[in-house]
Amino acid sequence: MMRKKRMSFNGRLSESTTTPTTSSTYKEEEIEWEMRPGGMLVQKRCEKSKSSAPILRLRIAYGALRYEMSINSQSTFGELKKLLTTETGLQPAEQRLSYRGKERENREYLDKSGVKDRSKVVLMEDPASTEKRFLEMRKNAKIQSAHRAISDVAMEVDKLADQVSAIEKSIENGTKVPEVQITTLIEMLMRQAIKLDSIPAEGDASAQKDLQGKRVQKCVETLDLLKISNARIKPVVVTTKWETFDPPLIAQWEIFD
Repeated sequence: MMRKKRMSFNGRLSESTTTPTTSSTYKEEEIEWEMRPGGMLVQKRCEKSKSSAPILRLRIAYGALRYEMSINSQSTFGELKKLLTTETGLQPAEQRLSYRGKERENREYLDKSGVKDRSKVVLMEDPASTEKRFLEMRKNAKIQSAHRAISDVAMEVDKLADQVSAIEKSIENGTKVPEVQITTLIEMLMRQAIKLDSIPAEGDASAQKDLQGKRVQKCVETLDLLKISNARIKPVVVTTKWETFDPPLIAQWEIFD
């Protein structure tokens, strides 16, 4: 409290008290938060300050490959990984970024980590991701190999199925077929069935394998029925009629004295 002196009407000084007031006001700043890559909740930066931040040209070393990326200096390493995805084909979770010999987290800011224009950042593929990629490549190679093997069997089955149709047509027309021809065809079909059984297949390849197996089984069953029908057909006996001739005339010679 402040005391002020003033002159009264009777000429004496009197004191009065006043309560000071302040004209200053306090404004409470609102803090906004945002979820950064990696699930880290951090204070949201002012978009205005970020837009005015300088653009960095970074040199990215990925094995023997070199990339140059332009990015805002107030971006995070997680945001840099997203940009690198289009260049390298690696997903952000498959990337590891190192700067000055230290691996950087997704939530770390470039400028806070000391990254400058023309700085070098090392990109490496995550070892777990490399192993997973290798396993997927090996799995895909097996699937492709199975498809090729099944396709080869399918081509052979197509040829054998055509022969089955030809034999079926002949028997329906009453023409007897040599039994050895039917037996040999059954054996050839069974060989293809054995090949199918030896092919390891999964997914779509397994479905194709089952389909060809059913085709082989159907052809064999058809031949078994044709074998019975063929046995009932009597063979056609072809006879040759020989032309007969009269005995040759004996020449008579006239005897002269």
